[in-house]
Amino acid sequence: MKDVIQLKRDNILKIGINDADGKDTGKHLEFDLEDIELPLKLNECEAKHRKNLEYLKMQFVIIDKKEDKKGKYLLSWKEEEKLKVLKEFYKREMEALDLFLGEGGTEKLLNGRKPYYSMYEDINDILEPILPKIQLKTDNIIDDIKKKYSNKQNEKNVLE
Repeated sequence: MKDVIQLKRDNILKIGINDADGKDTGKHLEFDLEDIELPLKLNECEAKHRKNLEYLKMQFVIIDKKEDKKGKYLLSWKEEEKLKVLKEFYKREMEALDLFLGEGGTEKLLNGRKPYYSMYEDINDILEPILPKIQLKTDNIIDDIKKKYSNKQNEKNVLE
């Protein structure tokens, strides 16, 4: 028999993912509610989303200021360039969402669907019900720390 050690998996919020028809995909997202960086990751995710939108708008303005020319096939040069920028925007949006959802989390939620323009807002709407649980746990951790380290008896023992 092997000797093993394992940390408890308390306070892990596991959320199953259904497809568009409501069928279980067998995939799930996990959030460690005791991860004090989780709210910070959410803030960073939102900040990156705003930067991504600014990037998209700026690139479109730059492309629109240039003269259009005939493309190789169906699309004009401007249309091709805008699609390339959109592709980069989607990649950046997925990276931003994965900061909070965990690596590959966005792909799990998309469940085979390609990224799309309103993906960030749609995923935000889906996750809205769990955000209070994350905030509540963060508040509880802060309260627990205050209780543990504001006890005068503990301070006396530390100094002895």
